[in-house]
Amino acid sequence: MKKFNRTLVTTALPYANGPVHIGHLAGVYVPADIYTRYLRIKGEDVLLIGGSDEHGVPITIKAQKEGITPQDVVDKYHNIIKDSFEKFGITFDIYSRTSSETHHETASEFFKTLDNKGEFIVKTSEQYYDAIANQFLADRYITGTCPHCNNDGAYGDQCESCGTSLNATDLINPTSSITGNKPELKETKHWYLPLDKYENDLKKWILEDHKEWKPNVYGQCKSWLDTGLHPRAVTRDLNWGVPVPAEGAEGKVLYVWFDAPIGYISATKELTPDWEKYWKSDDSKMVHFIGKDNIVFHCIIFPAMLKAEGSYILPDNVPANEFLNLEGDKISTSRNWAVWLHEYLEEFPDKQDVLRYVLTANAPETKDNDFTWKDFQARNNNELVAILGNFVNRALVLTHKYYNGIIPAQGELTDFDKETLAQIPVFKEQVEKNLETYHFREALKEAMNLARLGNKYLADTEPWKLIKTDEERVKTIMNISLQITANLSTLIEPFLPFTASKLRGFLNIGTLAWENIGANVIANHHQINTASLLFEKIEDETIQAQVDKLLATKAANEAEKKVVAPAKDNINFDDFMKLDVRVGTITAAEKVAKTKKLLKLTVDTGIDQRTVVSGIAEHYKPEEIIGKQVSILVNLEPKQLKGIESQGMILMAEDADGKLSFVSPDQSIKPGSEIR
Repeated sequence: MKKFNRTLVTTALPYANGPVHIGHLAGVYVPADIYTRYLRIKGEDVLLIGGSDEHGVPITIKAQKEGITPQDVVDKYHNIIKDSFEKFGITFDIYSRTSSETHHETASEFFKTLDNKGEFIVKTSEQYYDAIANQFLADRYITGTCPHCNNDGAYGDQCESCGTSLNATDLINPTSSITGNKPELKETKHWYLPLDKYENDLKKWILEDHKEWKPNVYGQCKSWLDTGLHPRAVTRDLNWGVPVPAEGAEGKVLYVWFDAPIGYISATKELTPDWEKYWKSDDSKMVHFIGKDNIVFHCIIFPAMLKAEGSYILPDNVPANEFLNLEGDKISTSRNWAVWLHEYLEEFPDKQDVLRYVLTANAPETKDNDFTWKDFQARNNNELVAILGNFVNRALVLTHKYYNGIIPAQGELTDFDKETLAQIPVFKEQVEKNLETYHFREALKEAMNLARLGNKYLADTEPWKLIKTDEERVKTIMNISLQITANLSTLIEPFLPFTASKLRGFLNIGTLAWENIGANVIANHHQINTASLLFEKIEDETIQAQVDKLLATKAANEAEKKVVAPAKDNINFDDFMKLDVRVGTITAAEKVAKTKKLLKLTVDTGIDQRTVVSGIAEHYKPEEIIGKQVSILVNLEPKQLKGIESQGMILMAEDADGKLSFVSPDQSIKPGSEIR
C-alpha cells in the first residue's frame, strides 16, 4: 500500500436551497468527520474541505417560489448549514461557498486553461426552450415521466425515484416547471468536454487500479464505462452562476457539475497558500466523501476534468454511501420529509453524539437503510445508556465511593486481568483496520466492544461484593476498569467527540495519543473528578412527538397533492336566483345522539328560529360555535335526519385535507341579510 504524506478529504457540497438533513449526515458528513478526526488523533497532516453549492438550478427555483433573489436564498441557507455543522461537531478546516470571489476566479481559470488547450468541443445542439418564459430550460426546470420506472416527477437530469441519471430529452411528456408549458426544442451553442477522449485512461485507473473501491462505486463506474462515454456539455443558458469566460458565451454560465467540484480547489486555496501540495503532489492522498447520486461526477467527470487540466492528482478513493430513508419513505427536501439538523439540535440539546452514533451504527454503507425514531430511541437507551454509559458510571462512582476519586495502584494481576488488558490493543487494531477501509459501522462496533469488555470485567469480578472480603483485589479491579475508561476516551473520539471530551473531563486527563492506547495509560494515585451521567434515557413521549411531527408533514403533503375539483356544469342566472342564502346566527348547538358527525343547530335566520342538522361535529364542538354567524340556505326543502327535521343547509368550505370551515361575514351582520 502506497505511503502518503498528507490527506485531503472533501465532502459533497450541499445545495444551499434548504437546510441539512440526516440523509446528508449519514451519507457524507458523519463518515468524513470520523475519518478526519481519526487521522488528526494519529497526528497526520489532513484537511477536511467543505462548502455550499450555490449555483445549482434548485437555487433559482427556490428563489422563484419565494419571490426573492438567488443571492438571498444562498445567503440564508449557507449560514444555516454552516452553523448547523459547527454545532454538530463536523470539524471542517474550511467551509466555503461557490459564490465567493475566489471560487469564481478559480472556476473561470480552470475553464480557460482547458479552452486554451483545445480540450472543449463547441457545438450547436437542440435544447428545451420555454416560449412563454422566453428562456432555455436547465435540466431541473424540466419534469416528466421517467422512461425507466415511470415516475411522473422525474427531473431532466435524474429520476429521484429510481436514481437513474437522465438527459432532459429522455423524459416522456416533458413539462416546464416554470410555466407548466410543453417546451420546444431550439438550437443553442454550448461547450462540451469530450469524456470519450479519456475513456481508456479511466478504465485502467478505475477498473484495473482501484478494484478495492466499494462495490457500489466500482459497479456504477463500470456500468458507465461499459456503455461508452460521450461528450458532455459544461455550459448552460442561465443567468445565475459563474459566467462562461469565452467569446460568444454571453448569457451562459458554467454547468453546476463542472463548477461545483472546482469548489474543493477554491476552498483549499482560501484556506492555505500551500494548497497545491494537497492537489498536485503525488505523495498526497485525496478522498471524496459523497452520496451514491454523485458517484459518476466524482469518479468519471471530475477526474476527466483534472486529467484534461494536466497538473492535478486523482482521488485515491471515493467511499460513497447509499441512501438513508426516513420511516420507510425516501427523504425529500421538496416534500419536507426529513429530520432537519438545525431542528434536531434545538429539540435534542446536547445530544449531538446520540445522532452521530445512530447514523453511524445504521449507516447505509452497502444498501439503502431506514431511520426510524423508535430505533433512535432503542440505540440510545439500550446501547449508549446501558453499555457505554453504564460501564463508565460504575467505574467512576465506585472509585469515588471506595477511594475518594483517587486511582488505586494495581496489585498482582490474575490471568483474567491480563486477558482483559490484552484485548485493548486488539480493539484498537480492529478500529484502525475498519476506518482505513471506510467501514465505519464495523469500526464503531469495535470501539463499543471495549465498553462491553469493561462491563463484562466488572460483572465477572463483582468489586461491590469483593470489597467486604478482599480490599486489595478491588484496588486492582478498579485500576483496570479506569484504564479501560481512559482508553475509551480516545477510541470513541472519532465517533462521539462530545462524549470523549466529557469523559476526559471526568477523568481529569488530556487527550490520549492514538499510539498510546493500551494497558496502562492513566497513572496510579491520579485524582479524578466527580462524574455525571454520560447519556440519559429518551422517553416514549419525546419520540412520539417526533413521529407526530412527521405524520403532520405527511398529511400536509397529501393535502397539497389533492387536486381542486373541476367546475360543475353551467346553470342559468334564473336558476341561481332561486337560491335564498342569508346570514344566520347560531343560538344553540348539541350533538345528535349515536352519531359521530352530526350537530343539531338552532339558527336565527332573521326570518325565524329554525333547526338545522349539520355534519360538522368532527370539526367543531357545540360550545365553540354558539353566537357564530354563518351562511345558510333557507329555501332548501326540509329533510329528516336521524329523526330530526333539518330546515336548511349551513354553507361550509372544505380544505384539501377535508377540514371544514364556516363561510362567514368578516363583520357582524343583521341575521336575515341576503347573500348575493
